[in-house]
Amino acid sequence: MTAATQPVSLQLCPRTQGRPEPPTPMILPRAARYSAEVTVEIAGAGAVITGAGSGIGRALARGLAAAGARVVVNDLNFEAATAVAKEIGGYPAPGDVATEAGVTALIATARDCLGEIDIYCSNAGIAVGTGPDAPESAWQQSWEVNVLAHVRASRELLPAWLERGRGCFVVTASAAGLLTMLGTATYSVTKHAAESYAEWLAATYGHRGLVVHCICPQGVRTNMLAQSGQAGQVVLKDSAIEPEQVADALLEGMAAGRFLILPHPEVATYYAMRASNPDRWLRGMNRMQQRIEEVERGSA
Repeated sequence: MTAATQPVSLQLCPRTQGRPEPPTPMILPRAARYSAEVTVEIAGAGAVITGAGSGIGRALARGLAAAGARVVVNDLNFEAATAVAKEIGGYPAPGDVATEAGVTALIATARDCLGEIDIYCSNAGIAVGTGPDAPESAWQQSWEVNVLAHVRASRELLPAWLERGRGCFVVTASAAGLLTMLGTATYSVTKHAAESYAEWLAATYGHRGLVVHCICPQGVRTNMLAQSGQAGQVVLKDSAIEPEQVADALLEGMAAGRFLILPHPEVATYYAMRASNPDRWLRGMNRMQQRIEEVERGSA
């Protein structure tokens, strides 16, 4: 993936500048001719990325901008969103997508900036809480960010997309959503829900022009991995990849028209094993849990 190497000017939304020229439409077949092999034309498309101030989201913003998209950069951190937007020549739209009002405001701002939204990357995510003893607030926060943010965004976007017969919705889930993530039930359960919702959207609206991609990486070298504790270190550290590799995988998967984006290809094998022999898979995961506990005892 080729990222921008020189800072470019920060774009301002039409609330302070004139509305941009009508966007180059994303090329998709008519709704009646939609097939699973459809691909998305990124050049000229209007794209929104949430949680794009750092990590995977920043890499997605850079990758889509380098491919020719006009990008709205969202993040809870105002400075981070502004810095990434300035770097890629995009539009900063800081805000909290963990709330219905925040998602609605972001999409309204993005429409002001882009004219139309062609690609929406619902990327923001959190990992808080551990097991059943996690407080209600951790479960609720995980649900709001890791699941309802996708639901609320699609609720806002689908009417216009279905009317014109095209739209691309990208969900950043996790390999935890296909398998599990030891050490954090809150994260694993809500990422399963995120992947399931992406599947439901694809199955329900594919024939009407909606393209859905679900990104399911294992360990990625971000702040989230650094804060994942012993479980993250034991399970994910050795195979961790850079955020830019996730962005590359998405761009390649968009070109190929694939639903599941697997930056770690081995996840497909694990997923098939889990489905074909769940008892064996669970025994293996429990052995890994025992290993984590041994490491924790050794470091105590």
